Amino acid sequence: MESIVLIGFMGSGKTTVGISLSYKLQCTLNDTDKMIEKQEGWSISEIFAAKGEPYFRKEETRLLEKLKEKKGRQIYSVGGGTPLREENRRLLGELGRVVYLKVSPETVYERLKGDVTRPLLQGDDPMGKIKTLLHEREDLYRRAADEVICVDGKKTPQVAEEILALLKQNGDEA
Repeated sequence: MESIVLIGFMGSGKTTVGISLSYKLQCTLNDTDKMIEKQEGWSISEIFAAKGEPYFRKEETRLLEKLKEKKGRQIYSVGGGTPLREENRRLLGELGRVVYLKVSPETVYERLKGDVTRPLLQGDDPMGKIKTLLHEREDLYRRAADEVICVDGKKTPQVAEEILALLKQNGDEA
């Protein structure tokens, strides 16, 4: 009964796939971004603006430490930047089986164009910023992951089924 940790770039579908998996497996979804927003009483954009990205990243680490205390199978959907810190990559692995939802820059852009709630995509040339950030993060995502699933051109149910098939393949009863 291993927990599932979904990592990947913004717009890769971590929360949506997490919701689908939580229904299929009848377990709780823990969306770390939403948990931090609730704890702080602000949106991620507001936290970035008021307290900065380093503050936010420290809060992510603190939350991951707390989540280790949860019992039973859980689904975790973490922010796109969570695996950037080495300590977080270790903690993610301690939480469960880490699945990297790999996404292309084009898919991210299509899914997020016009979304003003993403602090890292504000300003000129969002596509350039997406490509740069994805390139910078790819190796860290792969290092954190036990499994990699490409999500381009796939619907949520298909991605969720692929994850469940991987779990069964690895001897975990879904």
